[in-house]
Amino acid sequence: MEREAVRRLFMQHYARMQRVARTLLYDVQESEDVCQDIFESLLRGETVLVPGTEERYLMTSVRNRCLKRLRHENLKKAPSPLPLWGSAPEEDDRLSDIVEFVVSHLSEREQRIFNLRFAEGCSYDEIAAAEGISKVAVWKNLSHAITEVKKHFNPKSL
Repeated sequence: MEREAVRRLFMQHYARMQRVARTLLYDVQESEDVCQDIFESLLRGETVLVPGTEERYLMTSVRNRCLKRLRHENLKKAPSPLPLWGSAPEEDDRLSDIVEFVVSHLSEREQRIFNLRFAEGCSYDEIAAAEGISKVAVWKNLSHAITEVKKHFNPKSL
């Protein structure tokens, strides 16, 4: 996009974009960063705007980028989804038994996927990327692993 067109959009929409960003982020500097990133991407030509959709694009971009930053901050602050050790002693024993079973009865891939999902709290997308497989393959491996664990520890549940 041409520099003059970006400058015109900046003059026309920046104040409103800032208000939206500050409303979502409660931080002036973060809000400025979000808005500047959007205009920077326009200057680099990463985005082509259809005439008449500029305002909608800019406001949607501000909202989406702010929400992405908030999600990222929440992920950094969130505790580990499944602390394997340190709870009640009987839970530690039960978890130790499950870990021992997983290591001795599941394939290496199933062990890695099981660990990524339950010990590290990774999503199916993240596991698929880490293992270089599809989400369906992640689901199949986890399904098999969970079925085996259930069979071993609670045979009446199946």
